[in-house]
Amino acid sequence: MRHGRQEGQVMTAAIEVRGLVKRYGEVLAVAGIDFSVEHGEFFAFLGPNGAGKTTTISILCTLARPTEGTARVAGYDVVREPQLVRQRIGIIFQDPSLDTQLTAWENLALHARVYGVPSRLWRPRAEELLRLVELWERRHHLVRTFSGGMKRRLELVRGLLHAPDILFLDEPTIGLDPQTRRQIWSHLLTLRRETGVTLFLTTHYLEEAEQCDRVAIIDHGKIIALDAPHALKAQVGKDIVVLSTDDDERAARELRERFGFAPMLVDGTIRIETERGDELIPRLARELTVPIRSASLRRPSLDDVFLALTGRQIRDEEASELDLFRERMRFRR
Repeated sequence: MRHGRQEGQVMTAAIEVRGLVKRYGEVLAVAGIDFSVEHGEFFAFLGPNGAGKTTTISILCTLARPTEGTARVAGYDVVREPQLVRQRIGIIFQDPSLDTQLTAWENLALHARVYGVPSRLWRPRAEELLRLVELWERRHHLVRTFSGGMKRRLELVRGLLHAPDILFLDEPTIGLDPQTRRQIWSHLLTLRRETGVTLFLTTHYLEEAEQCDRVAIIDHGKIIALDAPHALKAQVGKDIVVLSTDDDERAARELRERFGFAPMLVDGTIRIETERGDELIPRLARELTVPIRSASLRRPSLDDVFLALTGRQIRDEEASELDLFRERMRFRR
């Protein structure tokens, strides 16, 4: 039931964004970004809360209008052709949006009615998807009896029920325990493999972005890097040595002056990038005048890429999406 190319419609990228800007009064939420997402791609926005991820998704899903720039989703302009865009996308919001007073099956039936999907199409698809996420036996149970992970799985089924070309996932595992998050991701990857749907993810969980085909690192409304995860990590390239000492500031000064490194003080540790970390640690243990409490060696992660580009780590910051939402509401009054 996936939407195909209509007669006379030129196939383009699944998503095309050019010069996108969104302001709320004096708050610049999205600061002129450009990117595209190919059909069938698993694409991610990675960044801290307040970076502009949710604002961008809101525009792509026609829930907000851009201040400047253009965005096309499934070949349609989000401003001029919003209804055509909505017919071709599915959305999993940060906050649960199921009717907990209805059963799982009733939630799906309501969704099918909203999208005008006839019973002969949605019923067999619902069964297929519910079985895939292991909820078929619970289809007639009230949603209020479901765990958080079960609700998320049901939202995945609902988002795919009308066979969208693109599924938007805005922090889909936020608030879930690690085991449930892993289960959700297992189901997501299976659903993608089975349906061929394009996935657009926003997250600040590094391990989630690692699974994507390409990642756009976004900060303060700007895309600061965009590439495959392995290519982004190659930008850092070197081994990462992390030290904890009796006096980190004095040790960092000595590492700069005696050893010629450019150490960074991060979360109570010293971080060093080096070509041969396995050789450096024994040397520092012998020659550093400040006693070392602990030392570890690892390969670069996406967090290291973000740190190298911004000077800080990805984390929940004071400028949360809730703060931004409140700011929006203030300017709408």
